[in-house]
Amino acid sequence: MSNPFTTLVDRARARMPELGVPGVAIAVLRQGQVESIGLGVTSVENPLPMTADTILQVGSISKTFLGTTAMRLAEAGVLNLDAPVRTYLPELRLRAAEALVALSMRHLLSHTGGWAGDYFNDFGWGDDAIVRMVAACADLEPLTPVGTVWHYNNAGFAIAARVIEVVSGKAYEDAVRDLVFTPLGLSNTTFWPHEVMLKRFAVGHMAGFGNPPEPKVASPWPIGRATHGAGGINSTVNDLIRYARLHLLQLESGQAMALSAERVREMQQPVTVAGGVADAWGLSWSIRYVQGRAVIGHGGATNGFIADLTMLPDEGFALAILTNCNRGREITGDLSSLALKSYFGLEKPAAPKIDLGAGQLAAYVNHYDAQLQFIELKVADGRLVFQAIPKGRFPFPDSPPAPAPPPTWLSFISPDRAEIADGPGKGGIVEFLRNPDGTIAWLRTGGRLHRPVG
Repeated sequence: MSNPFTTLVDRARARMPELGVPGVAIAVLRQGQVESIGLGVTSVENPLPMTADTILQVGSISKTFLGTTAMRLAEAGVLNLDAPVRTYLPELRLRAAEALVALSMRHLLSHTGGWAGDYFNDFGWGDDAIVRMVAACADLEPLTPVGTVWHYNNAGFAIAARVIEVVSGKAYEDAVRDLVFTPLGLSNTTFWPHEVMLKRFAVGHMAGFGNPPEPKVASPWPIGRATHGAGGINSTVNDLIRYARLHLLQLESGQAMALSAERVREMQQPVTVAGGVADAWGLSWSIRYVQGRAVIGHGGATNGFIADLTMLPDEGFALAILTNCNRGREITGDLSSLALKSYFGLEKPAAPKIDLGAGQLAAYVNHYDAQLQFIELKVADGRLVFQAIPKGRFPFPDSPPAPAPPPTWLSFISPDRAEIADGPGKGGIVEFLRNPDGTIAWLRTGGRLHRPVG
C-alpha cells in the first residue's frame, strides 16, 4: 500500500506546472508524527528551493489565531464573548443602529455581523492602523440583520482585533504573540515583514488561465497592518502543525497549553449554519461534515498566496498547505479531499443533480454584485453559464483585479443550490437566497452575498 503522504506529494507535483504554481509546502500530523516537505521555488524571479520552514502568508487562517487569542482572554475573565462590542468600544459606529446595539464578539468570530465585510485599506504601519480601520467600518453597507444570515466578513475581524487591543492593553500583534505564538513555540510565525525578510520566505504570484499559465510575481507583498486581524500572519507549514496541535489537544514537548480543552472544543462547535464553503461555522473555525465526521479548518488567500489548514479532531490529524500563487486554491482543495480519502477513506458523496428547463433557468439570468467581484449568469446551450469578474480592491482599494477565470456552468442540486461544474472553481457551491415572494434576494458563493442588479 502506498504511503498517503507520498500520494499527496505526487499529486501536488503533478498539478503545480499545470496551474502555474511555483511553490508548495505540505505538512501532515498523524498519530503524533509529522511529515513535511517543500516543493518548487520561492519566486520565479529569484528562485530558492521551497522548504517546510519557508515563510509564506497564511491569509485568513490568521482569523483562527485571533479567535484563539480571544478565547484566552475570555478564559482569563477579561472578555465576554456575548457582551455588546460597544461595551469595549464605545466609540464604535455602524450604519445599522440595531447592529450596533446587538453586535457581540461571538457574532464577529462567526461572520454573522451582517454588513458588507470585504473592505481593505492602507492605514499605515502606526499603532493607530486598526483604530482607523474600525472607524472606516462606519461606512460599510448593512446587508442582513445581525446574527441572522452567515456571510463572510473580513472587516469584522478588524473590530475584533481592536477589542483584543483594548481588553489586553497591548497592540494586537503583541497580544497574539504573547498569548499564542510564544507559548506554542511558533518561532517562524510573525505579522511583521521586517522579521520575515530575515529568514527564507516566498513571494506571491499571479497566474492566468492560459496554457501555460505564466506566473508573475505579485506586488505589493505586505497586506497592511489594518488587516492584520483578518489575514496578516506569515508562517510555515511546520509552525501551522505546531499550532494545530493545540486545537487537537496533543501538544509536543516544549509547548504550553495556551487554552483549556473546554475552550478548544467550544471553538469547534457550530454557532451558525454556513453557506456553501462549509456546513457550519464555529468560533473562527469552519466546520464541514464528511460521512458524519466533523472536519475543522480554515483557508486563506492574500495577494498571490493561497493557504489551507484542515483538521480531523477525532483522529488527531492535521494537514497544512501553503502555496505562493493565486491558483493554489486548486491544489489546496484537491489535496485536502485527497488526504481525507487516502488516510481515512472519507469522501463526500456527489449530490444528486436535477434538470431545470430553459424557462426555469431564465429566472436566474442576471448580474450579481459584491464588493470584490461581479457574477454574470446567462443561459447558453440549455445550461446556466457562470462568469466571475474580479474587481480587485485587495489589498488596497486601488489594487487591480486578478485574472478572470474562464466561464463555466452550474449543475443544480435543488432550485436554490447549484455546483460549479468545471474549471478552476469546480465543486464550489452557489446558493440563491430568496425574498418572501420567491424572488432572488441574494446569490451567495465563496461565502459572499451578491445582490441582483438587473
